[in-house]
Amino acid sequence: MPLIKHGSKCNEEPCSPQEQQAKANELLLAIGPLSGRALMFCSDDCLQRYLRARNWNVQKSKKMLLETLCWRASFKPEEIQWEDVAEESETGKIYRADFVDKAGRTVLVLVPGNQNTNSLEGQIRHLVYLFENAIFNLSLDQEQMVWLVDFRGWSLSNAVPVRTAHEATNILQNHYPERLAFAILYNPPRIFEAFWKVVRHFLDSKTSQKVKFVYSKNLESLKLLNELFDTEKLDPAFGGQSPSPYNHAENGKRMQQDDVKKTAYWLLDDTTLDMPNDVSAMKQGSHN
Repeated sequence: MPLIKHGSKCNEEPCSPQEQQAKANELLLAIGPLSGRALMFCSDDCLQRYLRARNWNVQKSKKMLLETLCWRASFKPEEIQWEDVAEESETGKIYRADFVDKAGRTVLVLVPGNQNTNSLEGQIRHLVYLFENAIFNLSLDQEQMVWLVDFRGWSLSNAVPVRTAHEATNILQNHYPERLAFAILYNPPRIFEAFWKVVRHFLDSKTSQKVKFVYSKNLESLKLLNELFDTEKLDPAFGGQSPSPYNHAENGKRMQQDDVKKTAYWLLDDTTLDMPNDVSAMKQGSHN
């Protein structure tokens, strides 16, 4: 029996594409007029992701989406460039893999044992940059990414601070809802359980269910990895057959090429960023 469950029961979810589109239209109307990057961000697929994250409750979805628009207007994730985060990437602690999973989803490889900085701001900007890059590289029929976490070299002494983990999970859950398919934690050491007990409290139930522990000596847990990936594409660190160590220079070239495409997509030479009145009010309130 496959470990990956496809589809879901209707419950509160509209059962037909027409009903889902009607909910998305209702959410868009509730947000108010949009233009510029805010309008580009709020595609039908985006609206439905926020609705799914809030069980299709339009008012709760509106609140969540307005908070994201406020955050994006302030943080400007689409403007982060490789040169802004290259130092954070030097050790390959997080990078986008050059392969996708069997479903065609982009893959982020995380090697927390390669932590090389102490800057909360730098670490978060690096993570957000890679979220945006992974999403930008999704095929048209996919909207989620997969994380592969390699625990070699990890210990409590080089673990990211709890504050950083909290901020990262907050951004993932609140500003990138329904973007994570699975987070595969491969061979985490027993001592990680203490760190996990703290971090899991930051996760909502939906996100927590996407976190999967996989052990190389546990055949049952390995089934999930084999369902998701072709082993010949995986690094030996994950039991694969493709020795492709992280190359910072080559990775930088890929990221810079993506930055050019991303800049063109978001029309970053256009400095106007029109937002609905609710977002403008939220921004003003945050500075009072």
